[in-house]
Amino acid sequence: MKLTRIAVLTLLASSAAFAQLPSVKFLTLDVALAIAQEAMAKCHADGYKVTVRVVDSSNVLKAFLRDDGTPRSNVEFARMKATTAVTYGRPSGPPANLPPGAPVPPPAIPGTTNGAGGVPIKVGDQLIGAIGVRGAPGGDKDAPCANFALTKLADRMK
Repeated sequence: MKLTRIAVLTLLASSAAFAQLPSVKFLTLDVALAIAQEAMAKCHADGYKVTVRVVDSSNVLKAFLRDDGTPRSNVEFARMKATTAVTYGRPSGPPANLPPGAPVPPPAIPGTTNGAGGVPIKVGDQLIGAIGVRGAPGGDKDAPCANFALTKLADRMK
């Protein structure tokens, strides 16, 4: 009987040693601010005044930059682009299966958009946030600013 108790206790102790909490990455304030600044700098270099919004994986604001003279609508569209990217875990933009020339449908979820310029921020497969950029003449020009920032800061997001 005593041997059985020792065996059970040993088994429980060994399985407890292997039970670990998962490693979770998160978007820090300094990285979020650096992402926003790099996206803004890239758009400036391309000649665009933009608004940049960076959110964490819960879609809570981490960093926000609004260039001088940008319209109020940029604030709302940057929010919607970041919300889309963090909600779906993919870049914002028209549905991938949309036939060429077809009109872009309205977004399925209120507060999201089918406009390009929202990009998820990931570490491996783990979504840690998103960036939304608005202000260049077209989302096809907003998205490269966001992607530039994420590429430039990839070494800080490991």
